[in-house]
Amino acid sequence: MARKKKQLPLLEKVTITDVAAEGMALARVNDLVVFVPYVVPGDVVDLQVKRKKHSYAEAVAVHFHEYSPTRAVPFCQHYGVCGGCKWQVLPYEEQIKYKQKQVEANLRRIGKIELPEITPILGSEKTQFYRNKLEFTFSNKRWLTEEEVAQEVKYDQMNAVGFHIPGAFDKVLAIEKCWLQDDISNRIRNAMRDYAYEKGLSFFNLRTQEGLLRNLMIRTSSTGELMVLLQCNVTCAEEDEQMKGLLQYVADGFPEITSLLYVINNKCNDTIGDLPVHTFKGADHIIEEMEGLKFKVGPKSFYQTNSRQAYNLYKVARDFAGLTGDELVYDLYTGTGTIANFVSRQARQVIGIEYVPEAIEDAKVNSAINGIDNTLFFAGDMKDILNQEFINQYGRPDVIITDPPRAGMHNDVIDTILFAAPKRIVYVSCNPATQARDLSLLDVKYRVTRVQPVDMFPHTHHVENVVLLELKE
Repeated sequence: MARKKKQLPLLEKVTITDVAAEGMALARVNDLVVFVPYVVPGDVVDLQVKRKKHSYAEAVAVHFHEYSPTRAVPFCQHYGVCGGCKWQVLPYEEQIKYKQKQVEANLRRIGKIELPEITPILGSEKTQFYRNKLEFTFSNKRWLTEEEVAQEVKYDQMNAVGFHIPGAFDKVLAIEKCWLQDDISNRIRNAMRDYAYEKGLSFFNLRTQEGLLRNLMIRTSSTGELMVLLQCNVTCAEEDEQMKGLLQYVADGFPEITSLLYVINNKCNDTIGDLPVHTFKGADHIIEEMEGLKFKVGPKSFYQTNSRQAYNLYKVARDFAGLTGDELVYDLYTGTGTIANFVSRQARQVIGIEYVPEAIEDAKVNSAINGIDNTLFFAGDMKDILNQEFINQYGRPDVIITDPPRAGMHNDVIDTILFAAPKRIVYVSCNPATQARDLSLLDVKYRVTRVQPVDMFPHTHHVENVVLLELKE
């Protein structure tokens, strides 16, 4: 006989007091810390506990007694269900205040190092439609909200294209309008959905691994170019014909698309790094532009998703590097060589290292199309390439710029940086927690002299941070 599930408590008239990690807010009830989504400091709410541990709990707001005076009205119809843009209920000036606080807390609590005064965060000029890339998932299992389930809502179509629901890997929330990317993205996605409905095209079932339509990626650029990549599970000639029919429909309906691509993916996951990308119409890439430099961005390339704010981020990194024209610079985790090419005019030579071979090929092209001849690029795992032998061969760097993924840098990479002992390290991070951990390891030889947070992702808890480290005397 199954054990009866313990009834979790309802906490009444609780005041939300602060913002926590991962887009949550928090309250304190006696000695218990309670994490709550979709509320803001100052809200007075009844909380239904969903998960309880010894010292903390997770809960949801089930009734509002008072709304915070700092609360904003969410602008997205999918707010509270989608899982993205959780901070829509916070005015933007409050969002960046908490992001500044998050950076400072991480550096002090995790890094435990001496810090200079931290410069006020650079907010994003655009807070809506600021992304240049979005990915949508096709699924035959449409997510129904609690209200829809309670009302026994029946949809003619249970197929959906949109975003995955947190905690439900095989279900997708049908997105009508997303405020993250230029509205052309919404029009293309909805047109493809309607065509698929009309023609009876099958949507992917993540559990059985069946169905034609899998994934849609849309990229826009500051130059006005537009990339659409359709990912399909094609197992027969009929499905190939159906895919091509959809692509032709999109090509005819949206002549502004400059790069229309497709991938046949019959694997169990949506990654395309190991799969060929086919061009249906137009070019196999789009062009980004920054300070007169052109950057080729392919379907597998990494490029900062907030183009306008990326420019501000890179200007901070370049300023921190303090280049005079005589320096050998190593750009670690270089991606398509954006930073490497961006700082090349102020350096003697820039060496970029990146894991993704296709990105490195784009980086080389980016140097070539801009007439830059003082860059070298290498593809491979950072911890394997960047070693003492590499430094002995290509020279000891005067400056290292590093922009690692969220996990931060591998210990072997940190050890090699310490061996190389450049005069300055510019550390660009999308995760101040792992950055703080790495800074504590670099503290044996380096001191932090400048800190500049940058907000790349309004309405989310994510924040970028740039730190300058200088070799101790």
